[in-house]
Amino acid sequence: MRSFRTSLSVAAVALAISLAGCSTAATNSTSTGTTGTSTTTTTTQQAVTAATIEEDTHYDSDDLNWDTAAEVAISLADGGSKVTSSSSTGVAVDGNTITISAAGTYRLSGSLTDGRIEVAASDSDTVRIILDGVELGNSGGSPFVVQSADEAIVYLEESSTNALTDAATYTDQGDDAPNAALYSMADLTIAGTGSLSVNGKFNDGIVSKDGLVMAAGKVTVDAVDDGIRGKDYTVLLDGAYQVTAGGDGVKADNEMDEGRGWLLVSGGSLTVNAGDDGVKAFNTLTVSGGTVTVAESEEGLEAQHIAISGGDVTVTSHDDGVNASGSSSTSADAGAGDAGAAAGGMGGPGGGGIGGESAAGDYTVDVSGGTLTINSDGDGLDSNGSATISGGTVVVNGPTNDGNGALDVNGELVVTGGTVAAAGSAGMAVTPGTSSTQSGVQLTFNSSVAAGTPVHIVDPSGAVIATFVTTKSIASLVLSSAAITAGESYTVYTGGTADTKAGLTTGSIEGAEEQGTVTAGQYTQAQGPGGGGGRR
Repeated sequence: MRSFRTSLSVAAVALAISLAGCSTAATNSTSTGTTGTSTTTTTTQQAVTAATIEEDTHYDSDDLNWDTAAEVAISLADGGSKVTSSSSTGVAVDGNTITISAAGTYRLSGSLTDGRIEVAASDSDTVRIILDGVELGNSGGSPFVVQSADEAIVYLEESSTNALTDAATYTDQGDDAPNAALYSMADLTIAGTGSLSVNGKFNDGIVSKDGLVMAAGKVTVDAVDDGIRGKDYTVLLDGAYQVTAGGDGVKADNEMDEGRGWLLVSGGSLTVNAGDDGVKAFNTLTVSGGTVTVAESEEGLEAQHIAISGGDVTVTSHDDGVNASGSSSTSADAGAGDAGAAAGGMGGPGGGGIGGESAAGDYTVDVSGGTLTINSDGDGLDSNGSATISGGTVVVNGPTNDGNGALDVNGELVVTGGTVAAAGSAGMAVTPGTSSTQSGVQLTFNSSVAAGTPVHIVDPSGAVIATFVTTKSIASLVLSSAAITAGESYTVYTGGTADTKAGLTTGSIEGAEEQGTVTAGQYTQAQGPGGGGGRR
């Protein structure tokens, strides 16, 4: 177990995935273990070694290897819990409270309807707790609390089903008191191939007041407030996570320590239904692999810096879909930008940059790979600073009201690669800026295009280079891809047929209606970008 932290900025490590393109893997070789793969980079473009994720978090794949002969077995039962191993000096049983006070590996089975597992080890101890068919409840607080340790590892035994349920009201509600069904004051790792159901009836589901690494497992969380919350960082390496939360879904929220408060998804699958933000980090939020589905949220992804270099991200939001914002004094959180000229008909000649924007803050959205699909009632892809798209596929089904835009960038939107299709209202249209090296077209329709209608872009030879199927009524579409050549004229059609029901696809203009022509690289700004949602 590593007891130090590398001096490399953790925020830089998290953001780096989209910049350096190096990958690493950490593999557990135990018979009941799992394999987790993590990818990381650094903003300084330095070399990334196979141990980067382990150097910059508490996680160590060696922690998932142990001597089974040294396990301490604890059988849980109301009024009759027993320690059945000979080496039990680190365990105390007091009624329905089981206290673990020493480093080691503890295998738990059975149930407590009103009890608690409490870890109170030294700050240098690694405590590994194997859940092998465990059901815990507590009528006055949290059923699983790590008060002290260097690291706590919750390992879900293969094929096991486990459940934690806390009280609806806690007896102790002090500032430092537990407030989650699984609560840790120390670094926390969750691994294994079993399943864990967490019911946070009082406040949060899973909380680490230090670092949190979700290495594997099938975890379902239902929480009154936040679902999964790490303080210094939250990392998803592998596994399957289903989170339903009244507040934020998954987050990292250290606002005080420089380089902390970052979140990384590098593998596995995450599905979130949130009453507030879906996936959120105070500092940097990075997706380098896996599948992230924010099925319901106010704002889908939110952080000061958002980087997507791989994986498949789908966001549905009542407000902004992807929002790079924060507490910077240079933020342009409040108010819309200056109005530009209203765009009429098909997009005519324009400046090709961002016109009338508010002051840009130190916030970034960087998409270099993977897929990002947004369905938002507010702004689609929103940065209160700059945004860069250099790879991958970005599809935005943006707002229908003119007070928001499918793309909303207070600085410059730079497109150098990938494919971008952003549809929505026309009043706040934002297009690629002058630093972009990949061309595109801006379509502003004379009348709204109904939901489900294919929109085709046809090159001078008559070939359909792109077909986009709307999911809601739209007045504008910005499309950039390697198939579009600056200065060439493209004909726009609506109707005809498409090979899928939504998003970017292929199709035919047979039976379609010609809408007019546009020239690639000539953009007409309708109005400068708005401020986007501020940090909640």
